[in-house]
Amino acid sequence: MINGKIDFRSDTVTVPTEEMRKAMYQAVVGDDVYGDDETVNELERLTAQRFGKEAGLFVPTGTMSNQLALFTHVQRGEEVILPDNCHIIVHEAGAAAIIAAAQLRSIPNIGGEMPLDLVKQYIRKDPNDIHQPRTALITYENADSDGQVRSVKYMKEIKEVAVRYNLPVHVDGARIFNAATYLNVDVKEMAQYADTISICLSKGLCAPVGSVLVGSKEFIALARRKRKILGGGMRQVGILAAAGILALQEMPQRLQADHDNAKYLATRLKEVKGLEVYEERQQINMVFFRLKNYPLDSAALVRYMAVNGVRINGEDNGMMRFVTHYYVSQKEIDQVVQLLKDAK
Repeated sequence: MINGKIDFRSDTVTVPTEEMRKAMYQAVVGDDVYGDDETVNELERLTAQRFGKEAGLFVPTGTMSNQLALFTHVQRGEEVILPDNCHIIVHEAGAAAIIAAAQLRSIPNIGGEMPLDLVKQYIRKDPNDIHQPRTALITYENADSDGQVRSVKYMKEIKEVAVRYNLPVHVDGARIFNAATYLNVDVKEMAQYADTISICLSKGLCAPVGSVLVGSKEFIALARRKRKILGGGMRQVGILAAAGILALQEMPQRLQADHDNAKYLATRLKEVKGLEVYEERQQINMVFFRLKNYPLDSAALVRYMAVNGVRINGEDNGMMRFVTHYYVSQKEIDQVVQLLKDAK
């Protein structure tokens, strides 16, 4: 529960833990643009080390992290291959066209993955053909906002295709710790198949703000300059990075509890008449369902829940999503399920 409300809208709603608040208060800070904020430097070092990369760059948001990756990997007019429903296409306000001036070549996301034969087919094979844009990057999410996780095998296969055509791979790792928890692997095992990764600290890990972009020293140096171009050069931001360090070091170990609660939630939702639960998509901390002969439509359900102290989102293409996180307990799940049963 957050501020007296049960909140199932997203794992972005999590607020800092008491330990994070204390760390933020006590943080050693400096001017990060000068590179002398020790807490930021430590967060960047620890994140890069955790993922087996040479360097990291702290940025305010996952969107900025992804867009910096494109801005740094891609020259104006070059092409990016990516899934048709990924965050960069659907939820980043067309930023790739505005910032990197990149052309996006989207591939159908089938069962959570871009088919490898289509990835190979979509790569522009002749960089000297003056009629075609040049392919510059392959990117995808792991795990995505549809709750589906890319396997390590799939990541390896994508990387092999990229190497064959001398292309870099960027992974939007907004929930990569959830993916690692689901796959029961270390994030470093996954990271070896990506040149750059965006790691979000505020989705389910309880940090109030921030993502870290990791990659080679040369790439991060270029991205740091481009972060300044985007207005992302920050000053005494160690106050936020202090929470990020705790998010990185302590919170991933407890994500299995969120996954277990999501499984429990999916099971309980099946008891509610008029809900069609998609258990096959329940891989991480998300539960998807449709209203099917339910007494309320989506908008009315959102209002009904709000009146009863529960925050949810409405339908997205006919699908509803509940997300478990640090501030959701099984007791609160039971309360919500009872409200759903009582709706008229």
